[in-house]
Amino acid sequence: MPSVSKRDRTQGPVIRRHDQVQPTTADERLLTGGGDGAWVHSDPWRVLRIQSEFVEGFGTLAELGPGVGVFGSARTPRKHPMYAAAERVGRGLAQAGFATITGGGPGIMEAANKGALQAGGVSVGLGIELPFEQSLNKYVSLGINFRYFFARKVMFLKYSRGFVVMPGGFGTFDEVFEALTLVQTHKVRSFPIVLFGREFWTPLLDWASEHVLADGYLAPADLSLVELTDDPDEAVELATASHPSEPPTGGSMS
Repeated sequence: MPSVSKRDRTQGPVIRRHDQVQPTTADERLLTGGGDGAWVHSDPWRVLRIQSEFVEGFGTLAELGPGVGVFGSARTPRKHPMYAAAERVGRGLAQAGFATITGGGPGIMEAANKGALQAGGVSVGLGIELPFEQSLNKYVSLGINFRYFFARKVMFLKYSRGFVVMPGGFGTFDEVFEALTLVQTHKVRSFPIVLFGREFWTPLLDWASEHVLADGYLAPADLSLVELTDDPDEAVELATASHPSEPPTGGSMS
C-alpha cells in the first residue's frame, strides 16, 4: 500500500497525488528549450491545451460582472494586521457590488476571498499549478485552476476593473508591474491600481522617483498611475471609483 503523500498538485482539472505527481510543472516544460528538436512534435499539441484554458476561463467569467483584483502575499499569517485589512477590502468590494478576484491561495488571497464571501459577494479564485502544494482556499465560491501563468494573467486583466495590491513578494511585484506596464503602454484601459500599505510601498516609490524617473526611464505621469493608502475603505473607494457597478461590455482588455 503506498504511503500517504502530503503533496497534491492541481494541473487544470487534474489532481495528482502520491507517485503520480510529476517532477515539473506545465509552465516549466513549455519554457524548457529542447536541443534535439523534439519540441517540434510536442509544443504544437500544447497549443490545444493552452487554448482550452482560455476557453474555460472566458466561458466561466464572461457573466461575472464588475470585479476588482486583490494581490498580495500567500505567506501572510491569519493573525497579521494585513490579513484583517484584506478581509475588510473583500467585504467592502462585495458591499460595493464588485466581485473579489484573487489567486485563490492562502494569506492575503484567502483573507480577501473570506471577506467577500462572508459579505455575500462573489469570491473568485484563479489558481495556478505550482511545484509545491497549494490549492484554492475554502472561501472561493467560483474557482478555476490554470496550468499556465500567462493564461491566468489574461483572466485577471480582462475581468478586473482595478487592482488593490497588498504587500507581497516577487509574485506580487510581477503582477503589479505587469498591470502598470499594460496601462502605461495603453494595452488596457486605464484603471485604478491601489497600493495598500504606505510603509511597505513608499520606499519603492521613492526609489522610482529618485532614480528611475530622475534618470529618464519614466515619464512624470507614469508615477501617477498608482494610488497609495492605509485605509481598506479608501482602497475600495479608489479601486471602484472610476467604474459604475454594472456588467462589463467586454472586460478591461480587447
